[in-house]
Amino acid sequence: MADRNPAPDTPELRERWGNWSFSAENQAKADKHIAKYPDGRQRSAVMPLLDLAQRQVGEETSTQGWLPLPVIEYVADYLSMPAIRVLEVASFYFMYNLVPVGKYHVQVCGTTPCMLRGSDDLLETCKKRGMSKGHTSDDGLWTLTEVECMGNCATAPMVQINDDNYEDLTAERLDAILDALAKGEQPKTGTQEAGRHTSEPVGGPSSLKEMVDANHDYRSTW
Repeated sequence: MADRNPAPDTPELRERWGNWSFSAENQAKADKHIAKYPDGRQRSAVMPLLDLAQRQVGEETSTQGWLPLPVIEYVADYLSMPAIRVLEVASFYFMYNLVPVGKYHVQVCGTTPCMLRGSDDLLETCKKRGMSKGHTSDDGLWTLTEVECMGNCATAPMVQINDDNYEDLTAERLDAILDALAKGEQPKTGTQEAGRHTSEPVGGPSSLKEMVDANHDYRSTW
């Protein structure tokens, strides 16, 4: 599982991130999020602001992004919140990275459906490429994390890489995806099963077939 402890609060961390602030573009986005809530409820925007902050840090470091403590404190000040409350949110949700990650954050689901469908093979594929769970590769390209259910059980096994899901994976299919990313290409997202669109049965539906083309009314047959 991912480390939910923030990176150590060192002088070097403060020197690098102590004067961090939103870019003009992200400040406008942050204010737009805050404006969605009634006066006095600006703290409700903490999650989208943390996401904006993480993405900006990612752009500045050419990685998937993370949240150094000074950045968390900046978001807290922006929303007039105690920093500990913002840290509580950031440490609870796995969408936020509390330590530096690579350019590509490879999150392999290891919950039962994915495990039964071959997630161990996916982890072995990552291992053969020099990845280690909970660590970033020496070239800064990959960070590997084993996570719990990602909600794609019907298309298991699956991996999330940054913002994209890749489903119906095999070791060979994951290798091809990682090869493409390493080359700076964008591989096909979603299911990797040929002829499958989302999570419909492989080979097409076996029941309620009339629903494929129209919202068929079955009540007369029931």
